[in-house]
Amino acid sequence: MSDALKHECGIALIRLLKPLDFYKQKYGSAFYGVNKMYLMMEKQHNRGQDGAGFASIKLDTAPGERYISRVRSIAQQPIQDIFAQMNERINREFAENPEYVDDVDLQKKNIPYLGEVLLGHVRYGTHGKNSIENVHPFLRQNNWMHRNLIVAGNFNMTNVNELFEGLVKIGQHPKEKADTVTIMEKIGHFLDDAVAKKYKQLKYEGYNKNECSPLIADRLNVAKILKRSAKDWDGGYAIAGLLGHGDSFVLRDPAGIRPAYYYQDDEIVVVASERPVIQTVFNVDFDDVKELTPGHAIITKKSGETSIKKILEPLERKACSFERIYFSRGSDAEIYQERKKLGRLLMPKVLEAIDFDTKNTVFSYIPNTAETSFFGMIETVEDHLNKKKTQAILAGNGGLSAEKVTQILSERPRIEKIAIKDVKLRTFITEDSSRDDLVAHVYDVTYGVIKPTDNLVIIDDSIVRGTTLKKSIIKMMDRLNPKKIVVVSSAPQIRYPDCYGIDMARLEDLIAFRAMLELLKENDKYHLIEEVYKKCKAQIELDDKDIRNFVKDLYNEFTAEQISDKIAELICDASIKTKVITIFQNIENLHLACPKNLGDWYFTGNYPTPGGNRIVNRAFINFYEGNNRRAY
Repeated sequence: MSDALKHECGIALIRLLKPLDFYKQKYGSAFYGVNKMYLMMEKQHNRGQDGAGFASIKLDTAPGERYISRVRSIAQQPIQDIFAQMNERINREFAENPEYVDDVDLQKKNIPYLGEVLLGHVRYGTHGKNSIENVHPFLRQNNWMHRNLIVAGNFNMTNVNELFEGLVKIGQHPKEKADTVTIMEKIGHFLDDAVAKKYKQLKYEGYNKNECSPLIADRLNVAKILKRSAKDWDGGYAIAGLLGHGDSFVLRDPAGIRPAYYYQDDEIVVVASERPVIQTVFNVDFDDVKELTPGHAIITKKSGETSIKKILEPLERKACSFERIYFSRGSDAEIYQERKKLGRLLMPKVLEAIDFDTKNTVFSYIPNTAETSFFGMIETVEDHLNKKKTQAILAGNGGLSAEKVTQILSERPRIEKIAIKDVKLRTFITEDSSRDDLVAHVYDVTYGVIKPTDNLVIIDDSIVRGTTLKKSIIKMMDRLNPKKIVVVSSAPQIRYPDCYGIDMARLEDLIAFRAMLELLKENDKYHLIEEVYKKCKAQIELDDKDIRNFVKDLYNEFTAEQISDKIAELICDASIKTKVITIFQNIENLHLACPKNLGDWYFTGNYPTPGGNRIVNRAFINFYEGNNRRAY
């Protein structure tokens, strides 16, 4: 993606079902789980590079022994940093206590991080919140083992204010309004309540205080706690949690917005945000890794018993299509084919844009995430050329010379690597003109392969703000002096803010929104902006379920092609000599390519939960009133 777009986050949960000595005997180390966690987090570093965290729980420790460990980092390479810290401590313990090396019991008793229940998290820092306090996993501590709660997740809630007020009403005093804290305290409240009720029941049954503790762990109904906690949540989420005595869970939102996959056998239970992570790290087949059903939780009790429980009634499935287009690793078997299909489905429009002149067209992509869609696009070009070749040969009625046949067969798509990402430039210079000059050099260009008679087709997986296109890529393509530049997006136009985990909060940041505004001005329809603002303001006191997305009405004034043409103008400045065309995927083809991930609210404004309409409503009000604030 040419524009930087951040995403929250990636989770990894490992539950070892055998004693640690089993893994020492079979795999050579009691740290088998820790090593696998490192790999799982590294394989998901695409989901977050601003912070990382790890937590573990040891089962069946004696009173007075530490059984919870946690380490977090916001270093430049946070995953490596936390495991470097862990390794340093582990190696120091071995150096100072050689007797630990072959004694798993001593390792478990004395070395931190070594446990049977492990939770990892990678994150992007959003809207400036990237201090160590904002890095998952979060820990809610208590002297009762059962009431310790560790939470990490990939989520964003649209109704944080309401959830916060709900906690205040039941007598809590949350330390902040962040959705992570709010969610953790909500679960923690019902966990405390469940533990208290179990304790009271056990006392009634005649057990003494000491006898109650293991029985509470056995009898706790995690599914019931989650049902009570999550009934008012509105958002996209995959939330993982560990209880101090060893129960664990991962809960997925009822619309399936955020992804979660799991694998289990007689040795291990594993959950991650992406399927290929589990496949690669544990060397298992595609079909062995299951997708967690929306609205359900995978729960593993301290005993090792694992079950899938329905927590919330599933809604219409609206899994995030951006996961398929961009965020998730392209090594997933399904995602790879879907991205290729996205490229293939764009080709009819591309061929029209170049007047079917493939001989004088160079095809390329903006590295690196659009590469797979590019492959699909090129396969379609090859199919087109093969039909042309066949027709030309048949038209010769067998009278073509070998030389002529060879000439016909020699035509193939012209593929070049045109845009090369040179370096990730951080905007450490705050003065605008200096920063713009830096952005202009994010990409370098390949000279000498484009002729003045050539069209240049370059595919990106999506166009969000258009900033890098305007300040860098289009300028550099223009230096090559092509006849025409065709910028292709494998995703549709991004028109609306996301509120479920992707860092797109302000309408005016989106180039499709800015293009629509320009069209309103040019067509003497800008008065509609005020009308929509009034409608949005009139909805402020309504319940989420009653709010309508009136921003759609503004887009409906124009065709998708009109907005695309205006975007092409906006990504060019007066210095651009070459004609520039932009082509976007349409919604129908997006659904055709990604049939299991129909979540398209950032393209269509059709939010899968009631809170989404409130967010777009707030975003439009902020835009109109000139408030440079996020909508969530």
